[in-house]
Parts: sequence; C-alpha cells; structure tokens
Amino acid sequence: MDAPLEKIADPTLAEMGKNLKEAMRMLEDSQRRTEEENGKKLISGDIPGPLQGSGQDMVSILQLVQNLMHGDEDEEPQSTRIQHIGEQGHIALLGHSLGAYISTLDKEKLRKLTTRILSDTTLWLCRIFRYENGCAYFHEEEREGLAKICRLAIHSRYEDFVVDGFNVLHNKKPVIYLSAAARPGLGQYLCNQLGLPFPCLCRVPCNTMFGSQHQMDVAFLEKLIKDDIERGRLPLLLVANAGTAAVGHTDKIGRLKELCEQYGIWLHVEGVNLATLALGYVSSSVLAATKCDSMTLTPGPWLGLPAVPAVTLYKHDDPALTLVAGLTSNKPADKLRALPLWLSLQYLGLDGIVERIKHACQLSQRLQENLKKVNHIKILVEDELTSPVVVFRFFQELPGSDPGLKAAPVPSAPSAVGRERHSCDALNRWLGEELKQLVPASGLTVMDLEVEGMCLRFSPLMTAAVLGTRGEDVDQLVACIQSKLPVLTCTCQLREEFKQEVMATAGLLYVDDPNWPGIGVVRYEHANDDKSSLKLDPEGEKIHAGLLKKLNELESDLTFKMGPEYRSVKSCVYIGMASDDIDVSELVETIAVTAREIEENSRLLENMTEVVRKGIQEAQVQLQKANEERLLEEGVLRQIPVVGSVLNWFSPVQASQKGRTFNLTAGSLESTEHTYVYKAQGTGVTPPQTPSGTRTKQRLPGQKPFKRSLRGSDAVSETSSVSHIEDLEKAEHLPGGPDAPEADSPEQLAPAGAEQPAAAQSRAQRPDDDKPQVEEPLSLR
Repeated sequence: MDAPLEKIADPTLAEMGKNLKEAMRMLEDSQRRTEEENGKKLISGDIPGPLQGSGQDMVSILQLVQNLMHGDEDEEPQSTRIQHIGEQGHIALLGHSLGAYISTLDKEKLRKLTTRILSDTTLWLCRIFRYENGCAYFHEEEREGLAKICRLAIHSRYEDFVVDGFNVLHNKKPVIYLSAAARPGLGQYLCNQLGLPFPCLCRVPCNTMFGSQHQMDVAFLEKLIKDDIERGRLPLLLVANAGTAAVGHTDKIGRLKELCEQYGIWLHVEGVNLATLALGYVSSSVLAATKCDSMTLTPGPWLGLPAVPAVTLYKHDDPALTLVAGLTSNKPADKLRALPLWLSLQYLGLDGIVERIKHACQLSQRLQENLKKVNHIKILVEDELTSPVVVFRFFQELPGSDPGLKAAPVPSAPSAVGRERHSCDALNRWLGEELKQLVPASGLTVMDLEVEGMCLRFSPLMTAAVLGTRGEDVDQLVACIQSKLPVLTCTCQLREEFKQEVMATAGLLYVDDPNWPGIGVVRYEHANDDKSSLKLDPEGEKIHAGLLKKLNELESDLTFKMGPEYRSVKSCVYIGMASDDIDVSELVETIAVTAREIEENSRLLENMTEVVRKGIQEAQVQLQKANEERLLEEGVLRQIPVVGSVLNWFSPVQASQKGRTFNLTAGSLESTEHTYVYKAQGTGVTPPQTPSGTRTKQRLPGQKPFKRSLRGSDAVSETSSVSHIEDLEKAEHLPGGPDAPEADSPEQLAPAGAEQPAAAQSRAQRPDDDKPQVEEPLSLR
C-alpha cells in the first residue's frame, strides 16, 4: 500500500492514508508492552490527570486509545469484532477522516465534490437494489429516515401544514399503520419525533388462520382503513416488512401496494430481506418492494462496513417539500455523510457486494438443509429457497401430542401445556447460550416470540461480514446442536420420573419451576418447617447449603445449585441437565438421606450446648460433695499445710481416686473408677448408626455417582458374590477359623465391651499359639 500512496499528488491525502494505516495497526495490536510502558498506561489510562501543556505526539495518543480499548479483559468480544474489520473497513474509516479534510476546501470546490459524491452513491445504490429514479437520504440512526419520510407524507397530504401547523392535524388526525411484527419501539419513536399523540398509531395484527403468523393481515388492514375514514381520520402511511425483525418473514407487499394506491397511503418498506434485491434471483414478495414509495437499507452490517450510514431511498417530485421535510440539505457537511459509503462501494465493486450478500444467503441455506436432518428441531422459515434468516427451536414430542401444537401452543391452552411450553423455552434458552459459547462466529441470538416461544435466530446478513462466518462454522454449529440433543431429550424424559420419585419420598417437596433448564427443583422439609408460611427459613437455608456442599463433593456429572434467588422465597436445590444414564431413584434417595443426616447433626450440635452446660453444673456439685467427704475422712489436721504434710509422711492415707467423665452420647456423668482400676478407657454406650438407605450400593471401579448400572452389572455382581463366598470358605479352613473348638466358648462369643477383666487378663497371658484361636473368631463376628 506504500507504493500507491507515493503516486498521490496531494501530500495531505498520502499522509492521511499512511497515518490511518499506522493507526489501525496500532489499535489492532493486542500484545502487551514492557513493564515501564504498562506503568505509564496505568498512570495515563486509569487515573485521569490534567491536560499537559506541551501536548503529546500521535503515537502516545494512539497508545492511550489502545489501552482504553483493550486494557479491560472483560471487553474481549469487542476486540474480536475489530480484528475482522478488514481492508474495506479501513476504507470506510478513511472516509470520516477524509470528510474532515474535504470540508476545508473553498465553497465552490466543496459544492462540486459533495454533489458528485452524493449523486454517485445514490445512483449506485438505486441500480444495485433495483430502485429506479430514486433519491437517497443518508442518516446515522436507522429509524431517522422513516421519521423524515413521515414528515414528507404529512407535508404532501396537508397543504396548509406549514402555515397552520398542528391545527390542521387536529381537525383530521393522521394515522400511521404498523405491523404487530414491527421492531419494538418504532411507533413510540415516530410519535416522539413527529410530535404526534399515540392514538395516531394503528397496530395491524398478523395472520391467525392462513399464511405466516408473522405477516400482516391484509384483510384486517383494509377494515381498519375503512373504519378510520368513517371516523374522519386520514390514513397517512403504512410501514411494511421485507424481513421482520424477529424471524425475517416478508409481508405481502404486492397486495399492500394495491391497497395503498387505492386509499392514497404512503408505503414504506424496511427489513433485512431487501439485501437480496442485489442478487440475480429474487422472490416475488421481495421484488414487489421496488414499487414502494420508500425503503430503508442498512448496507453497513450487510457488507461488514463500520461507521457507514443507513440509506433511505424514496421517490418524490417536489424538491421544496423534501427540503422542508429534511430529506435534502444544502449543507456540505450533510452531503459528506455519504463519503464513507462512496469509498467502500468503489473498493468492493459490484461483484464484491453481490458476493458478500450471496455468501450470507448460502450460509442460511446450508444451515436449513442440515437442520432438516436433525430430529427434535423445528425450523420457522417462510421461504426455504430465499430466506436469509433461519429461526429454529428444540421441541420434545409428548406421547399422543401433535408436534406442531407442542412447538407452538395457543394462549388458551391448558395449564399443563403452558407449563410444558415454559419448560421447553428454558431448554431452548440453555441451548442458545451453550451454542453461543461453543460457536461464537455463528452470531446466534436467542429471542422470545409471542406464539412459538423461545427460539434461536441465525441471521448471517447482519453478522457474517463482521464475525467472518464461514461454511465450516455452520457445520460446527450443527454438530454442536446434535451433541446437545441427547442431553436435552433425556432431561425432558427424566423430569417426570424425578417428580414422581420426589413426591413418593418422605421429607422432600417437589418445586414446580418450569423456567429451570434441568431435571427439576427439590426442597427438603425439616421438622420445624412451616409449610404454610413463605417467610425466610434460616434453618432450612443452613440445611440446603450443607446439602448443596455434600452433593457437589460427590463429583458426579450433575450440577447442583441453590437456584435463582427470585424464583422462590425458601431455599431449594436446583438440579441441572442430565444424560441418559442417570439413576433418578438413587439421586432422590441420596438427597433425602443426606439432608436427613445434616438435620440430625445440626440438632445434635444445637442440643450439645445445653447438655454440656447441665453436665458441668452437675459435675461441680458432685466434685464439691466429694471434697467434703474427703475432708471428713482425712480430718482437719491433715488440711493444715505444714502439719498435714508431716502426718501424711508418717501415716499416708490410702484414699481411692475418684473422678468424673462426661459421656457426650448419653449426656450423663460417669465415674472414672473403672478407668483407674483396669487402666483402660471404657467404651460406654455405642450410639446407633444413622440409616443410610440403599444409596451406598456397590459401584464399579471408576463409576461416578448416580450412574445406572451397565447391562453386564448383574454378571459382575454375581461373580463378585461367588468370589466372596470362596474367600469365606478358605477362611474356615485356616487356624482359628469358625470351626475351631475355642470359638464356641462363651468368653470368646461375648461382646468386646462386656467381657470380665479377669478373663481378659487370662487370655492376655496365654501362649502365642493360642492367640489366633482367640482373636480370629472375634474379628469374623
């Protein structure tokens, strides 16, 4: 690029191109600088300081801009978009710098240059998108062009509007018709820009019986127009869609044009499908848009051009009205808005423009063809041959249900179907978030439709040029969808089984939350749980927190969460997505037993404080009583320091050692006499073990918790049981086995803690050859 720059006669233009190239190179460089430069970056970027008096050079300023753009690690997706700008994006950015330089020319040269730029860009766009004899208005805000068109329509229909103003509108109110599928906020924006009240807007419903449910109902529109005329209103403008904002469906523009000509209504068309007008083959519904009064184009996202204005093409013969409406301007700065697009169109050429739009449409066709082969995926496409937008969703057929009704339940459906609709929406939301992370170049978006529910949209015309989407990305997207389908289908199937298991388990409460994309939600009802109250339950929160910790420590394939706080006042355990080899009964039993153990341990700790306090008081009373008895037994003289020592020297007192031990299990004080006599700590009473149920079933080596047993598990368990019996038979033939004569003695069969001390000492003095006969039967028992 340096050699062509040297041929430019104007040194300022050559320097501008060189500086832009260097600036973009620096801004796109994401490598870290040295430690010294990082220190400067913190001072200049993170801590605002005073404006330097001597100024800074261009390199330092660009370095500051780079630090502000790439310094925060949380803004990585934005830096990724910058890396895909490409050379055509540099040309578009050059247009803004070049516009500032051109504005410094003298008025005559500036007028000629801006007129040439505006006329060339208008002519090229009209020929590319088949809009003959049209004018163009370039604007930054996409909706601004429609607002200017509404002003033009008002000036055209109300001749005295310039003189009388709002009084003319008051006598005969204008009506603007918008489709129910129009982008949100469009009607409010028009009313705010035009100063019209909201009753001037008329929302036209979409088809309900025949045709697409995202197309405007033409028959109902005609009825609305007739009703407004009878009420003394003036039908002013109709906004049609060539590709709705949600699913990319196109209205019946041909019939709408006939209706508008009949009643003198201005027809404006917008939508992403207008980009297909540049292709060789165009559907008849989109081709009818070339006969409308105006249309809005967004070539920036279509062609991957940053900072390029949107364009509104229109047809009107009165230059004075277009000037009053703001569609034309005599200011050179307004005409220079077309400069970035003028440069970019020349750089891409007609073939490059058509190729980019064609590539986006081919990506949509590729995804449609692949998704048709995937089960449990419903595609919502109006025209399978030309639609550049693909909208799809996951659905699960229920036994005896219609897949179409399952995917799109009517609002008056029963509560069970509505709950299943919400459940399926949650799964589609989870699927969309997973796919966006796995294939970020696809540009998928998740949206909520009124009829179909939660869906996923693939619109490469708006994202492919910026993200650099390729055919391989589409194939990867389909592969990821297929890999997630088993988890989705199995989760749907296990939900009902999980619900039945929870409802059949004592102490567990099933929480119906269809918005959770997982197996289900469960709550443990402890002994002090007030089921009728919705207040916060500190004891329940403590139990569920411990339960969540225990479940996560099992290292299973399931995910356990406390769930969204706004879903329920009381704490619950939310169980995530599952595969087909999950044993739901074991899972539910584990939750119940673990929660019960946590509750029992919590009660034990709570009662321990009171038990220990009472035990300490009782021990103090008994020790004080023992001291008084010792004083009476030894006499008063032995308590005197000097005399007592002399008496104890000549006549020692053989006093028995008495103490107390506190049994935490029994909660009582016991004497330590047994410990001093037999030189061993007493075992006391052994507490009963907490029942653990069947959750401790034997698992194969490497098998994770909650996994269903394999088909060969029965054979494996049978083999293991046979080997265990063989081991017992071998143990019987060993010395000291169960058949040994010493094993039948009452002393050996007695429990370890119940045998008498004398017998224990006698066995300890036996020869070595007798020891196995004593110890082995005890260990086997």
